[in-house]
Amino acid sequence: MTPLEKLNAMKMPFAELKGVEFTEADKDHVVARMKVRPDLCTLGHTIHGGAIMALADTVGAAATVLNLPEDAKGTTTIESKTNFVGAAREGTIITATATPIHRGRRTQVWQTRLETEDGKLVAVVTQTQMILV
Repeated sequence: MTPLEKLNAMKMPFAELKGVEFTEADKDHVVARMKVRPDLCTLGHTIHGGAIMALADTVGAAATVLNLPEDAKGTTTIESKTNFVGAAREGTIITATATPIHRGRRTQVWQTRLETEDGKLVAVVTQTQMILV
């Protein structure tokens, strides 16, 4: 099973609720897309900051799962920092790309860039995942 097949086979109810679709995956990066639907927006028909953070958290956690040691029981986010750079309007497709900053025995740190389909940067999220043993 490829890393992408592994992610797509996992039951992630909140990711499904948001409409997250994984499109690329290996141990060094994970890419997912999400359409900015009306129920993910705030005033002015732009994506809500919480929806941005939730997408990034999903992608960073998925990247960690692909890098877990054999004896690990899972992962959980223990810290997340978001820099909001631009807006994304309703109907836009947001692409989130997570790449590693640190992959240790107890924690992993991932940076996720979120961009619109025309390459406009929406946010940069850095998160720390704890490895559960």
